[in-house]
Amino acid sequence: MARALPGLEEEAGLGGSRSECPRSGNAASVARRSGNRREVRAAPASRDRQGSLTLRSRRAYRRDVEREVIITGIGGQGIQLMAKILAQAANCAGKQVMLFGVYGGMMRGGSSESTIVISDEEILAPPIIPQTGNVLAMHPMGLAELAKKLRPGGLLFVNSTLVKAVPRDDVQVIGIPATRLAEEAGNIIGAGMIALGAFCAATQLVDHDAVVQAMRDSLPPHRRHLAEKNVPLLHQGADFIRRGMGMTSASSVAGHLP
Repeated sequence: MARALPGLEEEAGLGGSRSECPRSGNAASVARRSGNRREVRAAPASRDRQGSLTLRSRRAYRRDVEREVIITGIGGQGIQLMAKILAQAANCAGKQVMLFGVYGGMMRGGSSESTIVISDEEILAPPIIPQTGNVLAMHPMGLAELAKKLRPGGLLFVNSTLVKAVPRDDVQVIGIPATRLAEEAGNIIGAGMIALGAFCAATQLVDHDAVVQAMRDSLPPHRRHLAEKNVPLLHQGADFIRRGMGMTSASSVAGHLP
């Protein structure tokens, strides 16, 4: 059964390209690209200072080891950049990370989706998952089909400015009016940064400071001038959750992680 959500208008967004996160020790990363698909596999740089940043595996599901996140939207919203920032932040926290992005040929308006798997241990299977515990939807395009992958009781984060209804009534919905907040901040292309800041604050999968640093490291040279504009947007998204907005609280979501 679909549920209606309050919301408003529309949005554009950021793009990004490959960038390396600072690492230490014997860390390494391998990136493979084929057509419009990209997979990044990275080894950890240092041990996690947060304790329980985990995601889960498809083939051998281990609740205490792995967690998966799917970020979805349309071209121009910065979906691939958001996923890369999350993956980089987790990797720099000492986690094993896999990132798999799929996007259409259109720079703007086509479908865009990225899957991130974060684990305390080596990830052996590619991040093509039949189920997930976490979805962040920036646009309604493709959400009805993608929501089928969400486990009962999972977390569905939506850009409630654009996503007016959700196709599941057995999941926990966290509405973030990212496009409206970005517009009010005078930076409508930064809606993805607001949503990412809120997602990370709610789930506590990665530390906020690590997300900010990963954003700086992920921006290509021709977009680094956006870094200082993105920082307050990440803060704004995190503050939105910390103020108890979004239909839930950060502590309740973190304790509810599927």
